[in-house]
Amino acid sequence: MQADHDKAMTARQTGASGAKWAMGALLLVGSVAAHAVTITMSCGTTGDGYEQCKRDTQVWAKKTGNTVQYLSMPQSSTEQLSLYRRMFAARSSGADVLQVDVVWPGMIKDHLIDLTPYAKGADKQMFPATIRNNTVDGKLLAMPAFIDSGMLYYRKDLLEKYKLAVPKTWAELTRDAQLIQDGERKSGHKDFWGYVFQGKAYEGLTCDALEWVHSYGGGTIVDAKGDITINNPKAAAALDMAAGWVGRIAPPGVLNYAEEDARGLFQSGNAAFMRNWSYAWALGQGKDSPIRGLIGVAPLPAGPDGPSTSAQGGWQLGVSRYSKHPAEAADLVMFMTSQALQKQAAINGATTPTYPDLYKDKDVLAAQPFMGEMYSVFINTTPRPSSVTGLKYNEVSQIFWNGVSDVLSGRTTGAKAVQAMDVKLRQVKRRGW
Repeated sequence: MQADHDKAMTARQTGASGAKWAMGALLLVGSVAAHAVTITMSCGTTGDGYEQCKRDTQVWAKKTGNTVQYLSMPQSSTEQLSLYRRMFAARSSGADVLQVDVVWPGMIKDHLIDLTPYAKGADKQMFPATIRNNTVDGKLLAMPAFIDSGMLYYRKDLLEKYKLAVPKTWAELTRDAQLIQDGERKSGHKDFWGYVFQGKAYEGLTCDALEWVHSYGGGTIVDAKGDITINNPKAAAALDMAAGWVGRIAPPGVLNYAEEDARGLFQSGNAAFMRNWSYAWALGQGKDSPIRGLIGVAPLPAGPDGPSTSAQGGWQLGVSRYSKHPAEAADLVMFMTSQALQKQAAINGATTPTYPDLYKDKDVLAAQPFMGEMYSVFINTTPRPSSVTGLKYNEVSQIFWNGVSDVLSGRTTGAKAVQAMDVKLRQVKRRGW
């Protein structure tokens, strides 16, 4: 199930440009170190993102006089986390700088150093939600390298054809998706659907369903204090709403769709609306895309009693507690997550930065005009309850996505599902999180 997430991350990396950024980036780092050290860093696995990471770290190495070497990593993020845990158990100093998924800080909180003394205010310039996600027990355990978020993709040409505005609520989306679907099928496009999303029982469904529930005013499964909040009528209503899409405006097969399945249907021209992550933008605008130039992005719709919201994604960088060179490792983290470097990554590779100011930067907007539209998406991100549930997050998420899947497939109702989730989550909480 995690493999579907990894495919999407690979697509993001290989879909972005690998263009080199100016060597003026040397000015971003300090003077050559008095005593050079070797820092080992995980840069991912393959693709343009991996190669860019190596190029960026070598800039830092050249200026500081230090050396950077790279930890060989497995493809699956689940296996990456397992590798980290084995290293932590052995108190190994074999990795100094670690790539950290957005849901990991709470799981590995005892093995990362507090970066607050090294941030020097950079954290205050980033999207607050990204910093809240990475702060556990008052310690800043990782710095965001790029942000990701669920967003609404739509066909600009079809909205114009049917004289529709971008939907602001789920009710409007349901109505407009049905209208466009009916019209396109009547004109001979028999395989056309109104809306596609991630409906498979895996972590991607946790993200989608969290967006539905929170937008309905139904909370975040578990709140910031650790209290279980999912068992409420608004959460149940959100799930029933989504179940009504399946077979009507979304294909029955959506129950097996991950990110790439949804993107495949949308990018082939067979859907009016799609929920997906930001990586899908660059791929949808590729030279071989049938809908190149026809795609718009917007915040996900709001519910009747809640805000427009989107699940927070992205990757961060942290420093192992067992590093022999924590100060140098932290300096590399601050360089790799700096505003100047993120600006170049946005310009050259359409990587979505964690600094709000860059979404208004004239150079970024000239190279990537869609960034201006994404600001309103990233300002309203909602973290999954991973930091507060810590090591139990995987269990929490699995209980949630399985319950949601039961509603989508018609095996149960929203009300019964949230009650069942509540019982199971309380059993997990009794073991401590």
